[in-house]
Amino acid sequence: MSYMIGVDVGGTFTDFSIFDTKQGKLSHYKQSSTPEDPSKAIVSGILHVLTEHCIKPEEVSYLAHGTTVATNALIEKKGAKTGLITTKGFKDLMEIGWQKRPSLYDLLKEKPESLIPPGLKCEVEERILYDGTIDTALDEDGVREAARYLKEHEVKAIAVCTLFSFINPVHELRIKEIIKEEYPDVYITTSSELVPEFREYSRMSTTVLNVYLGPVMEKYVNRFEKSIMDAGITVEPYVTQSNGSVISIAETVDCPIKTAVSGPSAGVIGASYIANQCKIDKIITFDMGGTSIDVSLIENGKTQLSNERLIEGYPARIPMIDIVTVGAGGGSIGRIDEGGALKVGPQSAGATPGPACYMRGGVIPTVTDANIVLGKLNQKRILGGRMKVDLQLAQKALTEHICSKSTLTLKEAAAGVISVVNSNMIRAIRMVSVERGYDPREFTLMAFGGAGPLHACEVAQEMGIHHVLIPPSPGTLCSLGLLMADTKFDISRSNVMIADKNNIEAVQKIFSQMIEEGNAMLDREQVDASDRSFHCAIECRYERQNYEIPIEVDAIMTEEVMKEMIEKFHKEHFKSYGYFNENMRIQMVNYRVSAVGTIEKPDLSEKAINPDAKVPNVLEVRDVLFEGQKNYLPTNVYQRNDIEPGCTIEGPAIIEQMDSTTIIPPRWLAYTDGFNNIRASFQGVKKYE
Repeated sequence: MSYMIGVDVGGTFTDFSIFDTKQGKLSHYKQSSTPEDPSKAIVSGILHVLTEHCIKPEEVSYLAHGTTVATNALIEKKGAKTGLITTKGFKDLMEIGWQKRPSLYDLLKEKPESLIPPGLKCEVEERILYDGTIDTALDEDGVREAARYLKEHEVKAIAVCTLFSFINPVHELRIKEIIKEEYPDVYITTSSELVPEFREYSRMSTTVLNVYLGPVMEKYVNRFEKSIMDAGITVEPYVTQSNGSVISIAETVDCPIKTAVSGPSAGVIGASYIANQCKIDKIITFDMGGTSIDVSLIENGKTQLSNERLIEGYPARIPMIDIVTVGAGGGSIGRIDEGGALKVGPQSAGATPGPACYMRGGVIPTVTDANIVLGKLNQKRILGGRMKVDLQLAQKALTEHICSKSTLTLKEAAAGVISVVNSNMIRAIRMVSVERGYDPREFTLMAFGGAGPLHACEVAQEMGIHHVLIPPSPGTLCSLGLLMADTKFDISRSNVMIADKNNIEAVQKIFSQMIEEGNAMLDREQVDASDRSFHCAIECRYERQNYEIPIEVDAIMTEEVMKEMIEKFHKEHFKSYGYFNENMRIQMVNYRVSAVGTIEKPDLSEKAINPDAKVPNVLEVRDVLFEGQKNYLPTNVYQRNDIEPGCTIEGPAIIEQMDSTTIIPPRWLAYTDGFNNIRASFQGVKKYE
């Protein structure tokens, strides 16, 4: 027998999904996170799972986890003491940036704090030109002097980023060799090895972020691996990357920046898997946890990738699943601001002390407290009865911190908190849909996370979305997604060329080199040749434009392939910007290859639909105040495990389970399909279409 375990570390809870490969049985578990050391919750949870399911540690054949170590280190500014070596004249590039304010209309908003302390940026004589030729030779003595200077100042990590190293990396590689000779124990990243692409500020920022996080991730990996070994688990753990794939934990030490949105990306992969099962090709994911809401868009069964995004204000030029995050979770704090307005988030009560109703010392009202006061959450116990909650503490928190500072009654305060947090989440959905040329009404909203199903139908109704899908275990979909992910390495190159037949050979050479590099990476992950695939794309633009659009292409470049690429580019440009120009020449700028290694996944089989399925017994009737309603409505509460495939439940209704609670508002119908998904439809549609 063998078991696959996925672990997702959240701000409030750590989630576990366990799949028995022999019996095809999937089970889930949640426990409180330990922010001071995430590995504590992981290991204690795994030990609990092993004991509860009578699993021997050596029977675990696969272990993957999403980590927030890199993200938290950036948020809390607890990375390594970092130094920089760059081309003479460019040491202030991190401060200059894009020469624009963080917020166009907020003159007082400050730029993010520099990750490199004053005096630790070193310049060296060298210069490589745009075509890769050496204009000024590298001053090796100057490099040694810089390395010794940084060593004297006890930096723990050094970023190396020189001009045009993405075309010719020879100087950066030599700088790395010299640093190793002078300072063997320091953590080093060169931009040419991490992100060999043009745009020097983004390249330098990504390199600095990586070294800033490197020693922190290395320390965490060593501690985590030891804890896993002490528990008796012999397999090497995997970690989720921001692109939705998994890599061996050893690989994360070299590229920790690739785990910056590790956890949320696993949820998108799990959502994509379920959407494909259900043959739904347009999904907006709605992952609401304790701290934030993560929203992404899936079209034609494919997740959307972005090749650059801001992380805590710093540009990171690495492929990531395109996820918009807003500080709106179950633990988000409600308050009255100085102008008398009700605000919710982005501050969160987190796991400790948590919402007031958790009885852990929290006294400030949160979204969870408001949901309990409104009757949407169980007012006595959650987590399948394992965790007690206190309604009176929730009422007290809202009364003292909102009602006493405004004219709102307790009911109005609780309803107001939910209305505001829903508005914040609607804004996130608009950012991934309307603002990018998509009509959200054409999509299904897939709700997961511990709090997603609580808000999804009301948010969907406000957005004009008529269908909501809720997976069987929404609160642990991110940990399930870890069992559905493949191994993937994203490789890139920059070389500006015109898209015509004269450059076909040059493009093919670039792709061939990257595929060879990808094979070497998959070799390290011990992926069989039969399980490998390569996906190529070229980022194109019209001449004199400054931003590119990625276009998928075949790995073998021919005249026909290039012609198809040009046609696709015109269509995508029209979709994004509302116009195209077939008479304007197209430039090819960045070339990308994704080297994918397929990993065996759990097979979740479909159950037979019972056409005579009856509504299960009512657990209780609870008074609930729904969005847009003036009065509390008597609402039936059901246990999700009691609902069989084929059953339809008319709202208003509440469906409880261990890891989440689903709200079915008035005028909504919930139908359970053969995969045990709840498919909720608005305005009297009896079955999901």
